[in-house]
Amino acid sequence: MLNPKLLYATSARLGGSGLDAVALESLRASERMGLLGRALTFENRQNEIPAERIGSLRWNPVRLLSGLGSELYYSAKKHALDRAAERELARGGYELFHGWSGECVRTLRAARRSGVATVMEIPTWHRHKGKTKPARLTKSERERAAARGWQGWKNRLLVTRQQMLEEYDLADLILVLSEKAEETFLAAGIAREKLFRHQRGVDVERFTPAGKPPSIFRAVFVGALIERKGVHHLLDAWKRLALKDAELVLVGSVHEEIRPYLQQFAGDNVRLPGFVGRVEDCYRAATVHILPSECEGSAKCTYEAAACGLPQITTRESGDVVIHGKTGLIIPPNDPDALAAAIERLYRDRDLCAWFGAAGRQRVVENFTWEHFRARLLEAYRVVMSR
Repeated sequence: MLNPKLLYATSARLGGSGLDAVALESLRASERMGLLGRALTFENRQNEIPAERIGSLRWNPVRLLSGLGSELYYSAKKHALDRAAERELARGGYELFHGWSGECVRTLRAARRSGVATVMEIPTWHRHKGKTKPARLTKSERERAAARGWQGWKNRLLVTRQQMLEEYDLADLILVLSEKAEETFLAAGIAREKLFRHQRGVDVERFTPAGKPPSIFRAVFVGALIERKGVHHLLDAWKRLALKDAELVLVGSVHEEIRPYLQQFAGDNVRLPGFVGRVEDCYRAATVHILPSECEGSAKCTYEAAACGLPQITTRESGDVVIHGKTGLIIPPNDPDALAAAIERLYRDRDLCAWFGAAGRQRVVENFTWEHFRARLLEAYRVVMSR
């Protein structure tokens, strides 16, 4: 790879957590290799990458739409970023573009016209989630597109399914985060050679094991408290087990859809600390990490929990960090009986917990540090530029 000049665009904020951290680590990789031409982002909160390399939407008029509600506002942000990236690409001098699904269709079109190689990142799965759906507009999509007035204007702010399908077609290389995510693209007819497996990373100096396990059996869940992540099944299984000297800690924001389940299943042995800044302390105070999600890209909590030496109970849909029978237990999604059985197994076998936890920590150190992440990304750039 002869040091192509890269344009990187993301609606994330540089310098935060979650996808913000992923974006910053991506820019670290390209900056250190001398590839980064310019990055466009929603906001810049870091000072490691020189400010002259970063373009921000901080003062973009799209911020005036923040009162429209999260879905419309986030979609409007993505469109604004895409237009800005399209304009930047038109200035010329770029050989490579890296964008994110749902926010780069205009830029991908421009890149295709000008012969710029493109990489697109997918934080979850194919839009169809492995199901068979028509590529043509559905009746509801036609109705939304035909709407006029205020409703029509709002509809045009949304990121449409058709836009995402076009992005899949236009991108030269698609970064997918897990075997399950890859399967959803293959099921939709995307060629395997267009897909590149690109797992996340974790700070193994920040997320470290505790000196000793807690005196009680403490299970921890980290993430938004929503049905998609299986929180309702976890509450159901936990109440039915009625384990002695045990506690369930649900770390994250409580969404309205979960409140009825909390009222029905949560007792004195369920704790809700809300959002926690030093989430590593929650992992270190736990015996096991549980994420019974039905759909993730590659859940960052699984990397963090493994780095903290925790055994895990999770689903194949949550990513590839956990190996069944070696670093934890894999269960089917939406199966509270299987979930309860897995919890009880680890409750009754603390030696197995310790063995899983040590193996999980080793796996992360050997495969999923941010250094590994950056190396995989540079390899993706090398692959797409060599075609």
